[in-house]
Amino acid sequence: MAEKVVAAVRTAPEVTEFREFDMPDVPDDAALLKVEVAGICGTDVKFYSKPPIDEPVIMGHENIGRIAKAGKTFQKRRGLKEGDLVFAEHYVGCMNCEHCHRGDYRLCIATDWRKNPEGIRFGYTPMTRAPHLWGGFAQYMYLPWNAVLHKVPDGLSAELAGVVTPMANGIQWALFDCGVGYNSRVLVQGPGQQGLSQVVACKQAGASLIIVTGTSKDEKRLEVARQLGADHTINVEEEDPLERISAITGGEGVDVALDCTAGAGTIPTLLGIEALKRKGGTLLIQGEGLAEFPNFPFGKIANKYITVKAARGHNYESCELGLQQLNSDRFPLDLITTHRFGLEQTHDAIKAVGASGETIHVSLMPWE
Repeated sequence: MAEKVVAAVRTAPEVTEFREFDMPDVPDDAALLKVEVAGICGTDVKFYSKPPIDEPVIMGHENIGRIAKAGKTFQKRRGLKEGDLVFAEHYVGCMNCEHCHRGDYRLCIATDWRKNPEGIRFGYTPMTRAPHLWGGFAQYMYLPWNAVLHKVPDGLSAELAGVVTPMANGIQWALFDCGVGYNSRVLVQGPGQQGLSQVVACKQAGASLIIVTGTSKDEKRLEVARQLGADHTINVEEEDPLERISAITGGEGVDVALDCTAGAGTIPTLLGIEALKRKGGTLLIQGEGLAEFPNFPFGKIANKYITVKAARGHNYESCELGLQQLNSDRFPLDLITTHRFGLEQTHDAIKAVGASGETIHVSLMPWE
């Protein structure tokens, strides 16, 4: 009898079914990942409630695991061997376009599952596509020849390595995309795993002022933000954030405003625009929360000479730096890994991410 793999499959909105699949054959240029940790983020919560496609999907796009089986060509090309602990990016690039050649797989058309039905992206690709194991909410995940992998540094636990996706986003969005650096003044809106990773990235880069906003539900997360280096935190339900930012900065405002509110809509964008200094600031937006914004203040954007950037994943370098950051002792990053669940608790694990301010980063452990 063929060996079986158990996976949690999203079959309908907020419905998980557990199914068994045959252990796939592994070609010479491919591999099989034994999943140790699958991180859960706000995107999982959103797509679990409102699936973007009608087909069944094995979710899980923040995946850490060990190479369980690998062809000789795969091992030679990747410099990896069976037993190595790796981070598998959710992007599966074409490896031919200009974006892939510079490590920007997030921009490759092959990874754009919305526009390219033939593309593969871990955690998003339909389960019906052979060999089926395209997500981390499973005991094993299939790695094709063009999977993007990073070896986890020695000494870094699989659970903490599971925070690499938001950490890489923090480095990408704040440092690479928005230019945060020495003496920068930064506003981070939203103290979830993405926002807290921005705090770490900005502090590491030398920002002189970091302000983090949240709500009453975020009391614990705001405390963690302070422990990670935030200079000020603001509960927007108890005080006027713009007045407080103006007071903190002596009326000058901030250099960079980062929206990490998981698509909360227009309010963070408008606050970010107002909080930026009079001329030359940079605004990071979360695009899906701004799908309809008929009164977008283009005039104010132009008058204040604001540069607008859209949050969109991470590149290869930011992932490597994210793993290095997680493997350092500069910050108490274990404060971010707050909850862990077994595979049979997949539904509860996803729901936990959006349920309480006590939850920051949730780790799904398929073998526990």
